[in-house]
Amino acid sequence: MAPEALWQRVQHSLQRQGLMVHLGARLLRVEAGVVEIALPYSDRVTQQQGGFHGGAIGALADIAGGYAGLTVLDNDTEVTTVEYKINFLSSFASGELRATGRVIKSGRRLVITSAEVVHVAADGTQKTCAVMQQTLAPVAKTY
Repeated sequence: MAPEALWQRVQHSLQRQGLMVHLGARLLRVEAGVVEIALPYSDRVTQQQGGFHGGAIGALADIAGGYAGLTVLDNDTEVTTVEYKINFLSSFASGELRATGRVIKSGRRLVITSAEVVHVAADGTQKTCAVMQQTLAPVAKTY
């Protein structure tokens, strides 16, 4: 699939995700097998101590990995997450998070992905804050 068509496919699907729209996530990069999504810091994504909430970090990693998987499947197919495991490495209370999802292996029944979530500070400094491994199942597209 052409790069622009991949971008449009992922962007269209991302716009249908109420949670990601509500949190202000935006698409940064789409390639076959790779998707990067950013999530800005705001009061919508915090936990009680003011840092990014683990649920928001996990959701961002899940979405990036899921869309990376989507880029290697047919147009009439979507994905659903079967499971993921995430390690939280650092906590941050500013800037933005960027999750890069990558396909590790794509099969007919399962797609295995990983995602790295990096914090980007106002000065451009970057530090990994989470890593995830994910299993996806291809499903029929219903919209």
